[in-house]
Amino acid sequence: MKPTQKSRRSFLKKAAMLSAASAVPTIWTKAADQWATGNKSLKAGEKVNLACIGIGNQGGSDVFSHAKTGLANFVAFCDVDMGAPQTQKVLEAFPNVPRFQDFRTMLEKMGNQIEAVTIGVPDHSHFAITMLALSMGKHVYVEKPMARTFNEVELMMAAARKRPHLATQMGNQGHSEANYFQFKAWTEAGIIKDVTRITAHMNSGRRWHGWDTHITQFPPAEPVPGTLDWDIWQSVTKDHNYNHDFVNGQWRCWYDFGMGALGDWGAHLIDTAHQFLDLGLPNEVSMLKAEGHNSFFYPQSSTILFKFPKRGNMPACDITWYDGVNNLPPIPEGYGVMGLDPNIPAPSSGTLKAPKLNPGKIIYGKDLTFKGGSHGSTLSIIPEEKAKEMASRLPEVPVSPSNHYANFLKAVKGEEKTRSPFEIAGPLSQVFCLGVLAQKLDTTLKFDRKTHQITNNKMANEMLVGLPPRKGWEEYYKL
Repeated sequence: MKPTQKSRRSFLKKAAMLSAASAVPTIWTKAADQWATGNKSLKAGEKVNLACIGIGNQGGSDVFSHAKTGLANFVAFCDVDMGAPQTQKVLEAFPNVPRFQDFRTMLEKMGNQIEAVTIGVPDHSHFAITMLALSMGKHVYVEKPMARTFNEVELMMAAARKRPHLATQMGNQGHSEANYFQFKAWTEAGIIKDVTRITAHMNSGRRWHGWDTHITQFPPAEPVPGTLDWDIWQSVTKDHNYNHDFVNGQWRCWYDFGMGALGDWGAHLIDTAHQFLDLGLPNEVSMLKAEGHNSFFYPQSSTILFKFPKRGNMPACDITWYDGVNNLPPIPEGYGVMGLDPNIPAPSSGTLKAPKLNPGKIIYGKDLTFKGGSHGSTLSIIPEEKAKEMASRLPEVPVSPSNHYANFLKAVKGEEKTRSPFEIAGPLSQVFCLGVLAQKLDTTLKFDRKTHQITNNKMANEMLVGLPPRKGWEEYYKL
């Protein structure tokens, strides 16, 4: 039985009280400590009591990836559609784990048994679940991008800062693989330096390619599947009628639910450059191309220019993003092979077909140019002759001590620090939020990095916060 609106409000008030308590751990009560288990130190070798919210598609992949670490003890599963085909693989593999359809019910009933949560749900649902979990003292692993609006990411970062004892990790898995350690080592050694421009490109087909770009309204209402809780699925977004093109990965196509190709792949392509070049937030974002632009779903092709100012002794840097099957970036001489990178994992929707250009990036420094793939793929110096010349001067790159999932669970245990915590993943996600605003409005946005305001477009500035949440979902913005 679902909790009543009154009990849910009471539950959220309790969570808010715990949120306040967690800011001053010395005044915790014994009862509060039973809820906020994030402050508990685990003994060496102990597994982490993990609850997984979203267990189909990417969420299901996250379940199995955490399981493979040997560090997770699954105590609860939650999904808005437990009867859907995509959840069955997880349920069959772990038949005795308690199941819930409402994350609020799960946290209310199982809170004292849960130490950490994974959140593998559509982009628009990340915020509410993350805020409630953090307010209750749970460590959080949330898929990329962190949230759908700039302000939601801001609030999530603030919530994490108030609870430094809690581990946070965004799910850009490559941020714990070879590319992370190589980029760090090469930057520290001065191999990667004086970078003035980067191109990032994802030229595979997207779910919305070929849709009617002249639509004037959302697709028509369809009957809600009997196993799906459509109310919870919508989360904080304004009311929509159910349509099959909103669920099972299709949500990524729509501005109201997902973050398009940029939010999907940006976190795998520019994450290390963003961190180790200390890019922060751009001061200008411009749409250079928006083929098939409309107000409902993402363009068929996008070219977006992000301008980052000078940082300390590092020069100003531009990142130009390309998506769309035929929207290829300029390829420098000596680039070499353009085939599909075998290190890029296949998407949950099936195999990744070989595109005309491997998803990746080209990094232009003062003296050297680098090409790289996506996720954990390492960089190469181009052309090959220059790479051979530099080979003896390249620093040794450490081997990763843990993959992204083990890194999170070890951080919960106090053995490591997460590599993509909210303080690092948050500004990266906000770069995507600004890019999506430029896409939706098909314009240039000037952004004040100090005040976090868009200075040349009042409507866009208001969209940093977005529309008011649906009735009953306002409390998550106060946790």
